[in-house]
Amino acid sequence: MKVILENKKIYAKYDDKTIRVYQAYNDRIADEALELNTFGNNFKKERMTWIKPSFLWMMYRSGWGTKKDQERILAIDIYRVFFEELLSKAVLSTYDINVYSTRDNWRMHLSKSNVRCQFDPDRDIYGNPLDKRAIQLGIKGDMVEKYLTKGIYNIIDMTNKVREYREHINNDLFDIALLPVETEYSSEIK
Repeated sequence: MKVILENKKIYAKYDDKTIRVYQAYNDRIADEALELNTFGNNFKKERMTWIKPSFLWMMYRSGWGTKKDQERILAIDIYRVFFEELLSKAVLSTYDINVYSTRDNWRMHLSKSNVRCQFDPDRDIYGNPLDKRAIQLGIKGDMVEKYLTKGIYNIIDMTNKVREYREHINNDLFDIALLPVETEYSSEIK
């Protein structure tokens, strides 16, 4: 994990117990997740699912909740212990010679891990890239099962708030202070 995160920072909304990540889904998956406080039968466990601690990166990715099957924005508070486990098992989704000495070494790590990590330019409210990077973690296999059964603390529907934000941005009335406060993440769990 330390090698993957070397010279990289994670910004997120977090406390001593949880860290907030975001995902976007259709109504069927979102309604079921809110009812169960985890993902249910409509969620495809066999696919890789990506979690994003950056609210604005999720807004960019989902078009502020306007893209097909990404109309519902969920804020998911996951246990920090689980997040730390994901970081410890993560393999970069693209080859980096500074982390993996050879492509074969990287491919070997990739084939053994159920957690992918990538850093993309974070975004502003208009979708423009920022200088800082946003982490995304892709999980599959046993890590998805653990996410569903032991990783999730709470799920909050952000959809109405996102619609309100989108309308205010479109009308040049948005107050940046309304955005979730995301600070540099410290992996020291108390």
